[in-house]
Amino acid sequence: MSIISLIIKREFIAKVRNKSFVVMTFLSPLLFVAIAGFIGYLSSMKAETKRIAIHDETGLFAQDFLKQNKDEAEFKYLNLSEIDTKALKDSITNESFDGLIVIPKTGNLSDLESKIEFISNNSPSISFIEKTQDVIASKITKINLETAKLDTLAIQKAQSDVNIHLVKASGEESLKGLNEIKIGIGGAFGYLIMMFIIIYGNMVMRSVIEEKTNRIIEIIISSVKPFQLMIGKIVGTSLAGLLQFMIWAIIGLGLMFAASAFFGVNVGPTARISPELMQSAQHEMSGTAQMYIRELWNLPIASILIGFVIYFIGGYFLYSSFYAAIGAAVDNQTDSQQFLLPIIMPLILSVYVGFFTVVNDPHGTIAVVFSMIPLTSPIVMLMRLPFGVPWWQIAISVSLLFATFFLVVWFAAKIYRIGILMYGKKPTWKELYKWLKY
Repeated sequence: MSIISLIIKREFIAKVRNKSFVVMTFLSPLLFVAIAGFIGYLSSMKAETKRIAIHDETGLFAQDFLKQNKDEAEFKYLNLSEIDTKALKDSITNESFDGLIVIPKTGNLSDLESKIEFISNNSPSISFIEKTQDVIASKITKINLETAKLDTLAIQKAQSDVNIHLVKASGEESLKGLNEIKIGIGGAFGYLIMMFIIIYGNMVMRSVIEEKTNRIIEIIISSVKPFQLMIGKIVGTSLAGLLQFMIWAIIGLGLMFAASAFFGVNVGPTARISPELMQSAQHEMSGTAQMYIRELWNLPIASILIGFVIYFIGGYFLYSSFYAAIGAAVDNQTDSQQFLLPIIMPLILSVYVGFFTVVNDPHGTIAVVFSMIPLTSPIVMLMRLPFGVPWWQIAISVSLLFATFFLVVWFAAKIYRIGILMYGKKPTWKELYKWLKY
């Protein structure tokens, strides 16, 4: 057995036998489900009803606000137009009310548009302000139409409510919001890759720092080349990460099969949605759930999973080379912070590019370019895969990723070779550049 394979085996066994690794492998999916359920519970909780006083000197708008009052409404409007404005302002100061809408009396409605005030101790939400403006604007518009002697009822009947049905080129009917589901899936895998790179990259760095601090590295280097040691650490840790992902994937697929069985959906490549099911699902929640689960099964799941493995390996190898070089260059984790920011920044940039660009235009220039750049492609390309990506783009992206890895590992090995035997000196960027020349 070669020296590198022995190092890989040692690193892999050391990681998978670690108690924290075993616990988090099986506990993490449960934590994700628990957090998602907790967030859903919080979002479903009834918000505290806020009392809004209305001082309407025109007498035109108060009734429109009172019509907004419902049993479970977030805001409750009270018509207090007969009470003096100063007394109402004092009530706001004493927190008797959460807010006060003051509608002054003006000569014409045009002057009123810019003179309405909302008084409160705290800044109101944007949605509340927009809703208040819509109520007042609708009333003013209606009055203007009546003043112009236009039939408001006829205008209301003339308004159209268009509902566009989505149909694929193959003739199958599709679902609205499917793109959001795709970006959610791609974003989840991209975020997992970022977390894996940071978590397991730090593992590599800590392992190098620990061996260097304990002077074990001096004994190891006597029989192993620095390059072999670095590659062994990177590959061994990546195999542990892949094992963890495979366990999570099996658990996730098991949950999907369970959901499919629960809703009575036939899974597989022949699963299709009939027009009758599409029509009935508009009235039944169970039908909607069936359609969404069918659409999930029609996604390129194999391509996404294979792409995740490839980009995880490539991205992890690339960034772990940086982490290993940093670990060799410093004596403790505190000194490593100055070198970590330039490594983490491309990962953060790729997440922002994915969520702000891929979601709107997955095949646009920005999305395509960043899915080719090696430092951002592991995340951006994964977020594009659910939308369907041409094979040649994937081939170019993967080739650039692994070519950059071999180039970076060559430079990182130079830093690693010198840094692992350097003690008591905090390196600078200038010194790291010098080490590359040796």
